Amino acid sequence: MIADSANIPAKLALDTRGLEQLRAQAKQSPEQALKAAAQQFESIFLDMMLKSMREATPQDGMFDNEQTRMFTGMLDQQLAQGLASRGVGLADIMVRQLGGSMGSSMGSSMGKMESGKPGAVSGELPSRRPALSPQASVNVLPSAYNGTVQQNFVNQMLPHAMRASQASGVPPQLMLGQAALESGWGKREIRMADGSNSYNLFGMKAGSGWNGKVAEAITTEYKNGAAYKQVEKFRAYSSYAEAFQDYAQMIGKNSRYADVLQRGGDVAGMAQAIQKAGYATDPKYAGKLARVMEITGGLL
Repeated sequence: MIADSANIPAKLALDTRGLEQLRAQAKQSPEQALKAAAQQFESIFLDMMLKSMREATPQDGMFDNEQTRMFTGMLDQQLAQGLASRGVGLADIMVRQLGGSMGSSMGSSMGKMESGKPGAVSGELPSRRPALSPQASVNVLPSAYNGTVQQNFVNQMLPHAMRASQASGVPPQLMLGQAALESGWGKREIRMADGSNSYNLFGMKAGSGWNGKVAEAITTEYKNGAAYKQVEKFRAYSSYAEAFQDYAQMIGKNSRYADVLQRGGDVAGMAQAIQKAGYATDPKYAGKLARVMEITGGLL
């Protein structure tokens, strides 16, 4: 009996029998096997996307260790399997591109893989229609991002970043990237004592020269590479627009950050200059910021 291709991606992500079922299915029904393989590819793509999202957010909490990262990775794999079983459109496009009158070529190819016999796999997978243009291929991805927290955050904060950029010359991608990294894409904003929003997306501390409102919060700092927790005072604003303006003024006019603006569109260079200027004590801050800036740049 042929296994239902729709059920393969919905199985446990670590189930090693999935490949064996796919091989057997390819011999009996190549078209169904193609659909199942496309769903598996979609699952891998979604898992990579979730992994990138995890890596782009700070992971230095008190419960962060190798064990929690391992189980989080397993959870992401299972989430990716579940999302792929419902589909985000990528598998359907692959099936349309690779589908056609494959005959027995796919089944025989999978048979060679199963038997372990050496030699090149014969036969090509015909296409029902011409290949997608590069632009069309790129446009497959935004539809999967449009409903995400990341896209919503960029959409909400972009007008503030653009206005602050016009007044200061600080690139909006840098502002959005640092705001996303410091606030966890708006999900870990600093709160006032009464629970109201401080609108401080950038983690800017209230030094001796700050005369505005202040919010206190526990933060992670690093000394000699070791992390520790402490309570710090942070600047508080009346709006996101005010926060972006204050951040842009600091980066644009403080000589301490002069090297940042000289990096042009070099994402990694700007991130390294920010860390070198002492914006954060995390020794891995530049790498984290660069990854988030690449994500925000792709969502603009």
